Order: sequence, then C-alpha cells, then structure tokens
Amino acid sequence: MNRRELLVVAAGLALMPAIPHSVQAQTKAKPPEDKPFAEHFIALQLSDSDPKKQRLVLSVASNLQKAYGQDKIAIEVVAFGPGIDLLRAESENRALVDSLITQGVRFDVCGNTLDTIEHETGQRPKINPHAIEVQVGVGQLLTLSEGGYTVIRP
Repeated sequence: MNRRELLVVAAGLALMPAIPHSVQAQTKAKPPEDKPFAEHFIALQLSDSDPKKQRLVLSVASNLQKAYGQDKIAIEVVAFGPGIDLLRAESENRALVDSLITQGVRFDVCGNTLDTIEHETGQRPKINPHAIEVQVGVGQLLTLSEGGYTVIRP
C-alpha cells in the first residue's frame, strides 16, 4: 500500500462514527446465576463423536478453569449431532463430565438430535441426568454468542 492509499484509509477510519456505549455494553455477557463473578464466557461446541475430540473438549474446559479460576469463567459445552455421544449415560468419559459439572461447567444436549435418534431407532438415548436438554443445540450456541459468549470448536 502506498502512502496516498494509506492516508485515504486513515482518513476514512477517522470519519467512521464511534460505536455508542450502549451497543458496546450489549456484547458483555451477563454472568449466569451460578457464576455471579464470571468475567469470561466460553461456549464449547461438540458436534462429532470422535473420542479424541471429546477428551479435547473436556481438557479445554478443565484447563480454562485452572487458568482463570472456577468462579471467574462460565463454560458451557453444547453437544449436538454425533457430539451427544459424550453425554450418553454409558459414555466412557462420564466421570470426567460429572467432575466438571460439580465444578460449575454446564453441559447442554440438543433435543432435536435426541428426537431424531428416537424417531430413527424407536428409543430415546439415555443421557447423563446432569446434562441440560436444549431444544436446538446450534440455536443455543447462537443465543450464547449473541449474549457475549465466545464460541470455540476445539
């Protein structure tokens, strides 16, 4: 970029209207009731059944809590599609999931995925009783994102 182009870009940026404070405030997440002191808000997306991905999501949640402290970070794992395997009652990672739940990590499971499996197999999957069923997993991610959460797909 030559000097003239750089000046044009700089002038354009200077003329851009400032973002009103009220708009900036809307992007700040409201702490969940069980995490009133949370300063960081993370949603972890899990949409495949690969055991390595499942362990990675659990590891990321655990590492974030260690780095920021359980009270300072709100973590929500949203599982949909094949990702719900992590939250099946018989999951090999059940003990890790339950441990993270006791530390304040929330696990959401997609109701649409459960409905689809029930329709296809005639039986609704048995899910970890601590998981919270949400109607639409991707919709939950969108809601969290719009509420100020950072969505990460490890």
